[in-house]
Amino acid sequence: MIEVLSVNVGVPSVLGHRQGAKVYSAIGKRPVATGTSLWLSLFNLAGDGQADLTVHGGRDKAVYCYPSEHLAAWEEELGETLGPAPFGENLSTAGVLESDVCIGDRWRWDHAVLEVCQPRWPCFKLALYRQRADIQSRMRANGRTGWYLRVIEPGEVTVGSAIEVIASDPANLSVHDAHRAMADLHLSGRDLIERLAQHESLATEWRAPLVERLGI
Repeated sequence: MIEVLSVNVGVPSVLGHRQGAKVYSAIGKRPVATGTSLWLSLFNLAGDGQADLTVHGGRDKAVYCYPSEHLAAWEEELGETLGPAPFGENLSTAGVLESDVCIGDRWRWDHAVLEVCQPRWPCFKLALYRQRADIQSRMRANGRTGWYLRVIEPGEVTVGSAIEVIASDPANLSVHDAHRAMADLHLSGRDLIERLAQHESLATEWRAPLVERLGI
C-alpha cells in the first residue's frame, strides 16, 4: 500500500510574465480536504486543469505524484519552507521513491486504476512558480522528479484513501531508470535505453526521443 498524504488540485491562473507576455499555469495547487470524494477522469482529477494542453495534461500526464520523502532535502538545499504541493503535485505520497516505482506498474485508488508512465521533466513554469532560476537544473540533476500516472479505469476516489499496487511491471524499469536514460545523451547505457524505448507503457513523449537517439 502507498500512503497518500495530500491530494492537490488547481486551475489555470496568471503565474508571471515571460518575454513581456502573461504566463498561465495551474501549477499552484491547493490541498483538498480529507474525506472529499473526487471524480478521476481519463485526463485529470475533478477541480484540476492545465493551461497549455500542448505540453501539459493529456492521458499520459493525468496525475502527477511526488514523494514526500524528498521535501526535507529540498527545504535544506533551498533554504525555505516549501508549503503545500511545492512542485505542483496532485498526490504527495509516502513509502515509494523513483527507484521503487516502475514504468507500467498499476495502482488501484478506490474505484480508479492508474498506470505509471513517465518521470517529470520540468519546464520553465516550475522556475517561475518557485522563483528559482536553477530549480529545473537541480531537479534534473538530482533525479527527484516524481512521476506521472495515466488513468486506465476512471472512477471515484476519496481524499485520505491509500493506493494499492495491483500489478508490478515485469520489465522492472524504474522511474529512475527512465530519467537516467533520458539524460544519457552519449548512449553510455545503450542497453537500458533500448529496453525503455521498447516499453509499450512508457509515454510516447518520453519514448520517442529515446527511439530517435538510438536511430531505430
